[in-house]
Amino acid sequence: MATNEIIDDLQNGYYIIQDNDGFKFGIDAVLLSDFAKSLSGKVIDLCTGTGIIPILLCAKSKANHIDALEIQPQMAEMAQRSVKYNNLEERISVKCGDIKDAFNLYGKSIYDGVTVNPPYKKTGTGIVNGTDSKTIARHEVMCDLEDVIKISSGLLKPHGKMFMVHRPQRLSEIFYPMTKHQVEPKIMRLVAPSVGKEPNMVLICGIKCAKPQLTTLPTLYVYNEDNTYTEEIDKIYGRK
Repeated sequence: MATNEIIDDLQNGYYIIQDNDGFKFGIDAVLLSDFAKSLSGKVIDLCTGTGIIPILLCAKSKANHIDALEIQPQMAEMAQRSVKYNNLEERISVKCGDIKDAFNLYGKSIYDGVTVNPPYKKTGTGIVNGTDSKTIARHEVMCDLEDVIKISSGLLKPHGKMFMVHRPQRLSEIFYPMTKHQVEPKIMRLVAPSVGKEPNMVLICGIKCAKPQLTTLPTLYVYNEDNTYTEEIDKIYGRK
C-alpha cells in the first residue's frame, strides 16, 4: 500500500482501501447500496470509484456477480486491491474503462440491475481542478447525465432495475432521459439533512420497459435535532 492510503472498516465484515488525499466515498454511496439491496442476479456498478458500492452490495444483496467500471486507472486499481483484500474476486470484477465503451466491454441487455453514483455537477459549475480524481468524480467531465442513463438502459435486460443517487435540483433532467430511454421511474426517495431542511439527495429506482407509476417514499432524514444520526441512518450503517 502507498503511504497515503488507508484501510477503512465498513463494519460489515469488509474493508475498503482509500487514498487519504483523494476522493473518498460518502454517505450517498452508503444510502444507494442500501436502497438497491433488493438486487439479485447479475449487476453492474458504473462510475464505481474505489468500488464501495459493489463491496457494500456483497454484504447487503443477493447479487451473485457484480461488474464494476471506473474510468480512472488509479481508482480502478485501488478497487481491484480492495476486492482482493476482501476475498471477493468470485463476486466482483473491476475494469478500468469509459462507460461510453460499456457495450463493447460487456454487451447489451445482460444485467438484472445497474447501480450508479454519477458526477452530480455540470461541467462549468463550481470550482474544478483540471482532471484530478475529485473533479472527475464530482463533475460531468467524462460523461453527462444522459450518457449515464442511456448506457444503463442499454445494459439492462427488459424489466431490469436501475438504481441511482443524484441531486433533487436535477430531477427534471433525470426523469426525461429515463423515460426517453425506456427506463420508467418507479420509486423515489428524497434525503434531507434533518427535519425542516431542504433535501440534498434523491434516490431513484427505474425499471426498463415498465409501465408508468411513480411511488414516493417518506423522506429520509440523516440527523436528529441534536446532530446525532437518526435511527434509520444508524441501521443503514449497521450500527444498530
